[in-house]
Amino acid sequence: FQTTSIILLDSPVGTGFSYARDVEGYHDIGDFSFSMHVLIFLNKWFTDHPHYQSNPFFVGGSSYAGKMSPIIAQHISQEIELGKQPKINLKGYVVGNPVTGSDYDDNFRVPYAHGVGIISDQLYEAAIRNCKGSYIRPTDKMCARVLNTFQNLVSEIDVSQILGVNCIRGMLTHRFLSEEYIQLSDPSPEQPTLDCFSYRYYLCNIWANDDSTREALGVKRGTIGEFVRCKKSIPYTSEVPSSIKYHFNLTSRGYRSLVFRWSIYSPQYFTCVDLNSVNAS
Repeated sequence: FQTTSIILLDSPVGTGFSYARDVEGYHDIGDFSFSMHVLIFLNKWFTDHPHYQSNPFFVGGSSYAGKMSPIIAQHISQEIELGKQPKINLKGYVVGNPVTGSDYDDNFRVPYAHGVGIISDQLYEAAIRNCKGSYIRPTDKMCARVLNTFQNLVSEIDVSQILGVNCIRGMLTHRFLSEEYIQLSDPSPEQPTLDCFSYRYYLCNIWANDDSTREALGVKRGTIGEFVRCKKSIPYTSEVPSSIKYHFNLTSRGYRSLVFRWSIYSPQYFTCVDLNSVNAS
């Protein structure tokens, strides 16, 4: 019989129910401060709970936190090598539907769209021929024309849930893939319909702003105003262009890694990759 303990952390500061005691704490928030704040928290937590130090420890995260997980894991591994205390028994990390870096992720949208049948062979071949594998910043008119056609087609679907109903069709779309866009990062001002993926976000805001929920979670009164699922007002800086080198550094040192992708609309298609079994180079 085995048991697992999970620490759910709201980070960076300002997300979820986390907060700073003074305004200065919300300044200069980015990948580096994010990872260091998590490391500081973990060191304090394991110092206060030493009976957990011998437990195998994995860093986990999904979406953008999936980009940060190997970065945080590398910080922990470096402290282990330096002999710092408390010694966390790091075994690896787990990431789900992770961000790698905007250039990598955005550039793969065109071949991915072709692979799942969103765009035709003809359009994909035109993209290869005119853009030469670079689908983020068009360098000539023909490539720009192909990417505009691609973007017009993609605007007909929900890019974050390609099998679901497109509930954002009337919203403005970006012209090129270099501009990052994540659907429903801010709560919708109107109640979405039940068939929209965003309906769960609407319910999340109701649940998280209920007094009984906050009491059950131990949220201190007066520390947090209205709960917002994703706060675009936080001045966050994405400082790490790619997490690839962190994946390589950790796996080459023998740490375990698990990357998984899962679709709410097709849960039977659950894909896992053990990076330790992949010949990375």
